[in-house]
Amino acid sequence: MEQYIEISGTVVGLIYLWQEYRASIYLWITSIIMPAIYLYVYYQAGLYADFGINIYYLVIALYGWLAWRYNFSLRGKRADSKELSIGHISRVTFSHLALLFLAAWAVISYILTHFTNSTVPFTDAFTTALSIVGMYMLARKYIEQWWVWLVVDVVSSALYIYKELYFTAALYALYAIIAIFGYRKWKQLMNNEKH
Repeated sequence: MEQYIEISGTVVGLIYLWQEYRASIYLWITSIIMPAIYLYVYYQAGLYADFGINIYYLVIALYGWLAWRYNFSLRGKRADSKELSIGHISRVTFSHLALLFLAAWAVISYILTHFTNSTVPFTDAFTTALSIVGMYMLARKYIEQWWVWLVVDVVSSALYIYKELYFTAALYALYAIIAIFGYRKWKQLMNNEKH
C-alpha cells in the first residue's frame, strides 16, 4: 500500500515538474495535491523535516498562485503589471534568504536531533531549509530558484536512496536533471517577455 502511495506521489510530482518547467500557473494546484500525498510518505519513513516542509508547501501554494496571477507580494498587490514576470533575485533578497536558510537549517537540525528519532537530522534539515527558500523563490518567479532546486534534488535523491524510497529517489534525480533544462527554458521565457 505504502509503495502505491509513493508511486502516486511520483506521478503527481512528474506533472508538477512539467508545469514548473513550462512556468504554468497550474503548478500551484498540483502543489496542493503532491504535498498531501507526501505528508503520509515522509511520516511513515521518519523524515519529519520533509513531513513538515510539506505543510509549508500547502501554504506557499496559495501565496504562489496569488503572486503569479495577480503580482501579489507580502506587501500587497503591485499596480505595475497584472501577472508576475520571471526575473532575477536582488542581492539584498539573496542575502535575506541566505540568512533565512542558515537559521532554518540550525533550528530544524536542533529540533530533529533533540526531539525526534531521525537518523538523518542534518541532511533532512538541510534539504528542508533550502526547500523553504526555493519555494519562496519559485513563488516570486526568480530564475535562480532552479539552482537552489538542483542542490536540493541531488542531496534529496541520495537521502531517499539511503532511506530506501527508491521511486522518490528516482523522481528527485529526474528533478535534478530537469533543473538544468528548466533554467534554460525560463531564461528563454524571460527573454521573450522582455521583447
